[in-house]
Amino acid sequence: MISIILGFGIAQLLKNAVKLIDHNKGAKPYLLHLLWVGYTFLLIIHFWWWEARLTGVGSWNFLEYLFLIFYTTMYFALSVLIFPDNISDYKSYKDYFFSRKKWFFSFLIVIFIADFADTLLKGTGYFRSLNWEYPVRNLAHIVLCLLGIRFYNVRFHYVLAGLFILYEISYIFRHYFF
Repeated sequence: MISIILGFGIAQLLKNAVKLIDHNKGAKPYLLHLLWVGYTFLLIIHFWWWEARLTGVGSWNFLEYLFLIFYTTMYFALSVLIFPDNISDYKSYKDYFFSRKKWFFSFLIVIFIADFADTLLKGTGYFRSLNWEYPVRNLAHIVLCLLGIRFYNVRFHYVLAGLFILYEISYIFRHYFF
């Protein structure tokens, strides 16, 4: 079920990215929006890999399973929020992004909060094995998302998107390659 939901999220991002190429008469791409689309793609791929550890969980109950489905659904919702099928009610992708940024960052906040519970489902030993960086990472992302909701400055949002992408890539490389 998790893979299906995440697959729908990836499909949403890829389908709409291809539409930017295929339907060049519509709204023109906006780099900041595309950076957040790329981040969302990277986040979903990382989450999918991270959840491979669920095979190590010995015992499940329905409430834990339900939580995990809810948590996974947040990633799909994030995909739809950042890259909808149609933005015809908006002047541009820039207009769309800034009109929906509160929702986008709010869903990211929910994801980072839910990630704590998800990690604890894998066991307290696993949670502790992630050391200090894991909780600091999530808390910092939550604070930065709150700032993303608050500020409308375009330059700030480019820096924020760049920080999120660079950190996510760094985190992946440091935890899975070295």
